[in-house]
Amino acid sequence: MERNLRKERIGVITSNKMDKSITVQVTRRVKHPIYGKFVTKSTKFMAHDENNDCGIGDTVRIAETRPLSRNKRWRLVEIIERAK
Repeated sequence: MERNLRKERIGVITSNKMDKSITVQVTRRVKHPIYGKFVTKSTKFMAHDENNDCGIGDTVRIAETRPLSRNKRWRLVEIIERAK
């Protein structure tokens, strides 16, 4: 039996003030059910950053993991692009 793959998201870091934690904002474009216009929706995730090597504005990939704290259920996989 094959297990489901963990979810992955790509987003931008909005906060890194915590120790070993980051806040990642993931934005997606959703088509409005009635008007058909594309709307930008965003969700914030708390992620685990073991080495504290992320900065605000970095684009990162996060993956789902077991609960690490009250509201941390994601971990940092890689830094795709550093902020300018």
